[in-house]
Amino acid sequence: MNNITTTGLASISHDLRAVRMEKLNLLRSAGEDPFRNNWDQSHTSAQCVALMPPADLPAADGAESGVHAESPPHHGPEVSVAGRILTLRIMGKASFVKLLDRDGIIQLYFTRDEVGVERYNLHFKKMLDVGDFIGVRGPLFRTSTGEVTVRVKAYALVSKALRPLPEKWHGLTNEEQIYRQRYLDLVVNPASRRRLLQRSRIIAEIRKFFWDNAFIEVETPALHTTAGGAAARPFRTHFNALNCEFSLRIALELYLKRCLVGGFDRVFELGRVFRNEGYDRKHSPEFTMLEVYQAYSDYRGMMELVQRLVLHLCATIVGGTKITNGDGVEIELGGQWREVSYKALVIEKTGDSEWFSRTKAEKIAVCREKLGVDVLDDWEDYEVTNEVYSKLIEPSLVQPTFVLNIPKELCPLAKINPADPTTLDVFELCINGQEVAPAYSEQNDPLVQRAMLEAQAGIETQKIDTDFLEALEHGMPPAGGMGIGIDRLVILLTGAANIRETILFPTLRPETA
Repeated sequence: MNNITTTGLASISHDLRAVRMEKLNLLRSAGEDPFRNNWDQSHTSAQCVALMPPADLPAADGAESGVHAESPPHHGPEVSVAGRILTLRIMGKASFVKLLDRDGIIQLYFTRDEVGVERYNLHFKKMLDVGDFIGVRGPLFRTSTGEVTVRVKAYALVSKALRPLPEKWHGLTNEEQIYRQRYLDLVVNPASRRRLLQRSRIIAEIRKFFWDNAFIEVETPALHTTAGGAAARPFRTHFNALNCEFSLRIALELYLKRCLVGGFDRVFELGRVFRNEGYDRKHSPEFTMLEVYQAYSDYRGMMELVQRLVLHLCATIVGGTKITNGDGVEIELGGQWREVSYKALVIEKTGDSEWFSRTKAEKIAVCREKLGVDVLDDWEDYEVTNEVYSKLIEPSLVQPTFVLNIPKELCPLAKINPADPTTLDVFELCINGQEVAPAYSEQNDPLVQRAMLEAQAGIETQKIDTDFLEALEHGMPPAGGMGIGIDRLVILLTGAANIRETILFPTLRPETA
């Protein structure tokens, strides 16, 4: 330490990285390792706060850090903490640091007498920067403002930051930079940090819920020879070792149903799914899907299951049954969830009780002239109606709504409704104007299933998963199945504005020079 000279720092250009590189070289030349192997961390910031009794003194007016004496009051146990420097205030013989760790922020109090005059003058006046990682040891105390603080007895620089953090008060505001440099967003934007931590908690609670309800978690292939289980364009790749084409999965469904055939009566999977389609505030090309299948149940059983799951997540994550969306609208999840048929909603929106007996041409005319919905002449009849539903009806379903019995053309994997053969035993759960969970009574008749898949595929019969059909012919019990987009569920429970806010590292176009 005695060999470090800092006279050259003042003459370095305004390149902040160059300044920090010079500091790094000076530290190394003096035999100090700026990138230590470890630090014996005994407590996190939250654990430190929990160790201290509640404050019993009023806050001092105008006190920035609340430390006014060399012997602060309210002493606690000695701790060892580590984290990143967020703020660094040097006040003569004392310095104050705000340290960020995995649980939050804690204040550190350094004095020249405690850590040594030479070391203090060197590090706090020359070498330490905001963004550096340090480890400290010392007793806890409460300041006169009631803030839990570590009075530092010993410390070490454990990792030198060679680039500065974004400016403290403005943080990251450019949306592209937020998603591209999420690691910085996590440091400087507490809201993003909380939201993505909540995502992890949500996934953990989902797993706990299903294990507690006698489901088992399984893992199924992400590479499929035939992309099935949904109507979506896949990402394709060539498997060199087998010299054949594969697709990244677009759904988890068909392999999970194979589990039912094999005797796993209650299964779920949390898996990454890939669809080579649109990218907007509700859709991402790769997203996380929960799919659940329960033998001897049906879509009504799934209705009860999903309501219990959502209420469980609200209780554990939100702390109640009410949430507020991005528009400030309160959504009540604790009451009776509405049930309404797809056809009833369409008739209500179009104002035409004869809508489903109209010709396609008549429907197209109403869409263009009255409803303001863009449709194409070569669309199928059901596609025209579904465009009305998706553009005008679904966004209005803010309170929890089970939309029942959708047209049979929209899902070839569900059972046909016996009372209305043009529809399916299906529900789509809509909350906050978007589909959260589709579910249905699973088709287990292999002959009907083959006919429905062939009708969907048309002349492109190579898109049919014949191995899945063979599995069905060995017998699959009646079952209810359900899918939940985890990213949309996180949007709902955290109030995020779009899907990219809920994904730690969303898919982005490669950055150009």
